[in-house]
Amino acid sequence: MAHHPKPEHIAHKQHGGEEPAQKPREPRSFRATFKSLGPGLITGASDDDPSGIGTYSQAGAQLGYGIGWTMLLTFPLMAAIQEISARVGRVTGHGISGNVSRHYPAWLLNFVVTLLFVANTINIGADLGAMADATKLLVGGHAIVYVVLYGVVSVAAQIFLDYKRYVAVLKWLTLSLFAYVAALAFAHVSWKEALSGALLPQIGWNANYFTTIVAILGTTISPYLFFWQASQEAEDQRVDATKRPLIEKHYGARQEFSRIRADTVVGMAFSNLIALSIIVTAAATLHASGRTDIESSAQAAEALRPIAGSLAEWIFALGIVGTGLLAIPVLAGATAYAVGEGRRWPVGLARKPKEAAAFYAVLALSGGVGIALNFTPINPISALYWSAVINGVLAVPVMVLLMLMARHRNVMGHFAIGGPLLWLGWLSTAAMTASVAAMAVGWFG
Repeated sequence: MAHHPKPEHIAHKQHGGEEPAQKPREPRSFRATFKSLGPGLITGASDDDPSGIGTYSQAGAQLGYGIGWTMLLTFPLMAAIQEISARVGRVTGHGISGNVSRHYPAWLLNFVVTLLFVANTINIGADLGAMADATKLLVGGHAIVYVVLYGVVSVAAQIFLDYKRYVAVLKWLTLSLFAYVAALAFAHVSWKEALSGALLPQIGWNANYFTTIVAILGTTISPYLFFWQASQEAEDQRVDATKRPLIEKHYGARQEFSRIRADTVVGMAFSNLIALSIIVTAAATLHASGRTDIESSAQAAEALRPIAGSLAEWIFALGIVGTGLLAIPVLAGATAYAVGEGRRWPVGLARKPKEAAAFYAVLALSGGVGIALNFTPINPISALYWSAVINGVLAVPVMVLLMLMARHRNVMGHFAIGGPLLWLGWLSTAAMTASVAAMAVGWFG
């Protein structure tokens, strides 16, 4: 770390030589900040995938502005659990699955990884279907062709693109989410009602309301996000020759944790801002006009046309495609990391295909099965529903396991999680457990 102050010191001393070189950098402060963000930003943005957009659209269409408060509630919860996931990856040099394989029974690892593979693969299939429907809405053609095209491009990019270039592409894809902020301009929003809905919980004591709450929590706090961010922190450390796992090299830990927190908070805030924009847009247009029967993101885009104009429909639909291109690699990548780390294979998107053949095979298999699901008679809405169910069930044991792992001295050494972050993590776990319990009561009650 001592090499960082040197250039600054020289720059202050040598005004004649160094000053001109630094001036052009000043306007690029946004770019420099954007460049410093990494796993947290991509993780947060990928949370707003096409299936998530469908959930938020449905929530806004059915319940109006009054459901906006859920985004403020989930922000600190998801930020805490994602920061803990990132810390585990950075401290240990392994993702969640890699740590489970080293410190916990094999049956637990197999249970978690199997459910994750199933949930992520179904989610990939549903996202591809939504992207294809959105593209068909815009330019016509056959949806199944778009499914194959998007699926192959997403998987091939992960396998064949240089890691740094690939991560840069994912970061720039996050900008596609601003489409939903732009969509607000075409909706006649009652900002007083929208603000009231965001700040003052308006709870409806009925089964449909609580089902929507469960869907929002399950969409916002998803297991694949934990696995991805932890693995990406470990990956970033592996590809940087100056870094070692913090458990081995303690120096610079405070700076790394500050970076992780800033990255995660920005990513999760961005994610929830976009989700709130989608809810408000749907509330101002669909709910206000009585369209409460929205079941997918593509339906939401189509329904916007007669209410907010064709440009709003285009913005919404293009956003679905952009978010899908961002989310599918994260879903497939999280699956490959989980399986590969659990089996202790060489893993990592920074490795060449021949160096991590099994890892890339799992990634391609998950993407391939996701494509194949669109050739079956499985209803995509049903697929999303069951994916959410599996994610909800999986989230609880994974979060409990993550919290125990983060406190385990054998795993985290001197960097075991404590203080407010620990309690926020447990609060997030309790909220997820309560949502799954409410879902179970709804089924069997």
